[in-house]
Amino acid sequence: MLRTIGKRLLLLVPTLFGLSILLFAWVRALPGGPAVALLGERATPEAIARVNELYGFDQPLIQQYFIWIGRLLQGDFGTSIRTGRPVTEEFLRRFPATIELSVLALIIAIGIGVPLGYWAARRHGKWTDHTAVVLSLVGITIPVFFLAFILKYIFAVELGWLPSDGRQSPRMDATHPTGFYVLDGILTGEFDAAWDAILHLILPALALGTIPLAIIVRITRASVLEVQNADYVRTGRAKGVATGTLRQRFILRNAMLPVVTVIGLQTGLLISGAVLTETVFAFPGVGSFLATSIFVRDFPVLQGFIIFIAIAYALINLAVDVSYSFIDPRVRVQ
Repeated sequence: MLRTIGKRLLLLVPTLFGLSILLFAWVRALPGGPAVALLGERATPEAIARVNELYGFDQPLIQQYFIWIGRLLQGDFGTSIRTGRPVTEEFLRRFPATIELSVLALIIAIGIGVPLGYWAARRHGKWTDHTAVVLSLVGITIPVFFLAFILKYIFAVELGWLPSDGRQSPRMDATHPTGFYVLDGILTGEFDAAWDAILHLILPALALGTIPLAIIVRITRASVLEVQNADYVRTGRAKGVATGTLRQRFILRNAMLPVVTVIGLQTGLLISGAVLTETVFAFPGVGSFLATSIFVRDFPVLQGFIIFIAIAYALINLAVDVSYSFIDPRVRVQ
């Protein structure tokens, strides 16, 4: 197992190197430039030249690349053109918000998606199964930003049940030692602040988790349908294996392999897909910061975020592969 993990980590090096080349070329090929976007109406030729010289954009592209990759290897993602602060510092300030949002969205997707998919498979062909399939199709097709606006209008504007934006109410005078507002409220004993943070997470987490939820429902349903018709399940029934044991140890456990794969992929998508959700709900996470950086062509922020997402995807896929060995002993033997 350790050898497999080591090999996967080594394969991550050439993958990230190739990604860095494509990323650097793609960002530099975008129309306009960071100096023009940063200066706006003040973008005179002299001002553009000064900005390009200040940030090194007037140097040859190959030289810019090696300077950037050298700093990247040292953990330096550069300096944000818009804020003037290190990209790493900006990300560390906002990552707790995005992680909290993504974790709650994933809990919603798994907590509802797996039981609903299993329930639909157990009632295959009945109206409950058809209802689950239709709802999952709606969940996949509806755009995230549109659903976010609907949820915000109904539950925040019309009903007033939940807050519409931000991470916490301005009236809350809470301390945040870790940046994770819910965790901070629990650690410091400020449970009202923790509950307020949870209320601010509910609507954006529902909007963000809808598509993963719908996908998990469909994959779970299809996987359970395939497994429950397998020969070893019919043999277990013929031998009189208890129904509960048959469902948990034979059907659900063997059906979880493709479901775990989908959950791993959706976890990466939650982190990268938080841009629209955070923008709609004015949620101060990495996604909203990235959205602003796109408009001003803040190259260091764009490059740093994409590199981070690539690393996150690789580590999540590695964790999924490792989890296979615990779910199915045959994988561990292989």
